[in-house]
Amino acid sequence: MIRLLRPLIACSALACFVTPAIAQISFTSAVGLALKNSPKVLTAQADVNKAQAALDQLRDAFVPNVVGASSIGPPSYGFPLGQPSIYNLTAQSLVFSYPQRDYIRGAKASLEAAGLALKDVREAVAEDTAITYLALHRDLQRQAVLQQQQGFADHLVSIVEDRLSSGQDTPIGLTTARLSAAQIHLARLRVDDEAATDQAHLARLLGLPPQGISTSASSIPALTGDVSGSQQANLTATLVGTNPAVESAYAIARSKREIAFGENRYLWRPQIVLDAQYSRYAKFNNLQDYYFRFQQNNAAIGVQITIPFFDVAHKAKAREADADAAHAEHEADSIRDQFFDSRLRIQHAVAELAVRAEIATLDQQLAQQNLDILMVQLNTGNGNLAGAQMTPKDEQTSRIAEREKFLAVLNANFELQQAQINLMRESGDLESWISAALQAQSVTPTKP
Repeated sequence: MIRLLRPLIACSALACFVTPAIAQISFTSAVGLALKNSPKVLTAQADVNKAQAALDQLRDAFVPNVVGASSIGPPSYGFPLGQPSIYNLTAQSLVFSYPQRDYIRGAKASLEAAGLALKDVREAVAEDTAITYLALHRDLQRQAVLQQQQGFADHLVSIVEDRLSSGQDTPIGLTTARLSAAQIHLARLRVDDEAATDQAHLARLLGLPPQGISTSASSIPALTGDVSGSQQANLTATLVGTNPAVESAYAIARSKREIAFGENRYLWRPQIVLDAQYSRYAKFNNLQDYYFRFQQNNAAIGVQITIPFFDVAHKAKAREADADAAHAEHEADSIRDQFFDSRLRIQHAVAELAVRAEIATLDQQLAQQNLDILMVQLNTGNGNLAGAQMTPKDEQTSRIAEREKFLAVLNANFELQQAQINLMRESGDLESWISAALQAQSVTPTKP
């Protein structure tokens, strides 16, 4: 996801020039703005910077640090106390240490874990943004469909009222029509609430005001995700590889294991430190009168070798590090198992939701075909004088039913899209899908 951030931000910057009256944002621009403004992404990036600084700190222990000081004061009485210097420079650095190398390897693994965690957070934000964008797009479609359905229901109530006045219908029929209109009105209120919620959530992801945010149907990329029999046949074979969250957990476990290894190699292993010092002594304390061959410029350099033999507290610290590493390794195994279980459930859910979406589409097509037949009968007559004649009441009832079936299609398609996006993230295809969408949007079609 890191290599996608710059082009996505560029697209989002172009989207910012859209006037507030339109407030329509494309799919890829929405993802780019979310990656740019998400506090979770910024927090994960700060963790990466912190891990890099920790690694640099361990490496820089081998680089000498230089400290300057001065001990200037008034002339002393009698024998000089201490070694008054005009100024002095002290340098110290680590030359060799067994544990330090393990700590550096642990810091490298920690940096790798932070980078993988950042990638996982980016994918999570992109997934959340994509699903919220599709949810808002579905909400806007449902609002339009329910507005049509409300018009049909109100017209049906008016028709039944006229039929009741002429004695062609019953009070039960009028109550039924009013009940249908009230149910549609309640459905509209619920959809309006869901649209406002999705709009507010998308606005928070993008860092924009929620008023007037709209989606662009043409910018939504086609969802991949084969749910045919070939995929089901290779269902078990696809359970290879992991996602960044699992890899990050194992990198953390490696980091803790390296640190534990270093703690266990502390005793009975030498540690070498380089020390160097330069001092220019002062004469105002009459130091030259008390020392033979006094000189103002003095320097010394050497190494200090330490070998720890006995340290009970450090042994306890090593046992603590071992337990911490074992905990991280078992936790990583648990995260891996949960990931495999979740991906397997999503794969099965995608196949089931695809069939449900197909059934809903066929059901809506059947309702539309019945409505078309009804309209023909209303316009030309059914040709059967002995049978029941089609009426405008039947027309409105059929139109309401057809719109209800279309709402089911919208819901089924969204559930399928949501599951497909979840599966793409679990299988590691979400990044390539967004990249393909960005590339398709940036390509301008040329006329032959």
